[in-house]
Amino acid sequence: MTRTIRYLDNAASTWPKPPAVVEAMKACVEAFAANPGRGSHALAQKAARVVAQARAHLARLFGVRNPNDLFFFANATQALNQALKGYLRAGDHVVASAVEHNAVRRPLEHLRRTRGVEVTYVPPRENGLFAADDFLAALRPNTRLVAVTHASNVTGVILPVADIGERLRSRGVPLLVDASQTAGVLPIDVTAMNIALLAFPGHKGLYGPQGTGGLYAAPDLELEPLVHGGTGSHSEEADQPAVRPERYESGTLNTPGIAGLLEGVKFVLETGVEILHRHEWGLARETIERLSAIPGVRVYGPPPSIERIGVVSFSIAGVDPAEVAAILDREYGIAVRAGLHCSPLGHETIGTRDGGTVRASFGYFNGPDDVEALAAAVREIAAAFS
Repeated sequence: MTRTIRYLDNAASTWPKPPAVVEAMKACVEAFAANPGRGSHALAQKAARVVAQARAHLARLFGVRNPNDLFFFANATQALNQALKGYLRAGDHVVASAVEHNAVRRPLEHLRRTRGVEVTYVPPRENGLFAADDFLAALRPNTRLVAVTHASNVTGVILPVADIGERLRSRGVPLLVDASQTAGVLPIDVTAMNIALLAFPGHKGLYGPQGTGGLYAAPDLELEPLVHGGTGSHSEEADQPAVRPERYESGTLNTPGIAGLLEGVKFVLETGVEILHRHEWGLARETIERLSAIPGVRVYGPPPSIERIGVVSFSIAGVDPAEVAAILDREYGIAVRAGLHCSPLGHETIGTRDGGTVRASFGYFNGPDDVEALAAAVREIAAAFS
């Protein structure tokens, strides 16, 4: 007999996926999983059309004027590496937030060591909130980029990306946004928000499969490609072609994954980003209130009066977060994540660098019964260890 799993780890990867995502991937593998852009035959052309449709739907979702300014990668981490390592040069200065994921921090620290790039991490203010003024105050004459996560995967705090982008407009400093927790969850318009670089995963709020993601780069922003190789066009040239998106998409694309991503993006567009966020935030707010009322439980991040994404990090006094997560999984069938969540910077800001926290994160397919089950389980665990 299969045990019922309450999946509360959507910040790592959303699950389950809309049925159309699974069906599209299966249909691609069975019917037209040829190499897009590598042939003129019917199957290759059909595969190329699916890739083009996915690019067009992502452009619509993110307010991108030219879909060819969107490049597919295997995940947001690869996209962020392309953005940072392809743009920054020796002696540049970068301003980032103090809650960056390692997908941003580690490339920046690598560039600090290898190219002499300087990095300033802007800390939060009261309640873990960030102010655009602090990012502007950190700018220097050699600042070449501001790189911020749209929302913390530890506390769920939402950063003022639109305000930062607007303030940078007159400064001529590009803005890179890591939308790993917000693509498909919060409204994003790269033109209106003055975002020059946007990295996003396909497997989280876009409800696509793992192994998909991408990067938007403003048309006037030149990046040095990280990968050189076959692009299916301009094959006679020894150098990497300059034309987009081929310049950044060497090698065979994940066509079955992109077919699934296309259906995930359609699901987001049809459901509505605002509706998706309202649903997740409602569940998170109820969870914050329920867990905060349990003796011995501490919830991190802004209070429930301040809107955040559907992420709730907590701890139980005297109990290792990893043990709490193991008990929730083994005894209650509740899947959460424990530890540092690949964001030690974020944990340093809330004082949980040693051991991390337990994190519950919600998606569209969660409901109030999941909140009730989690709260009841945590209450029993806290009582057992008190």
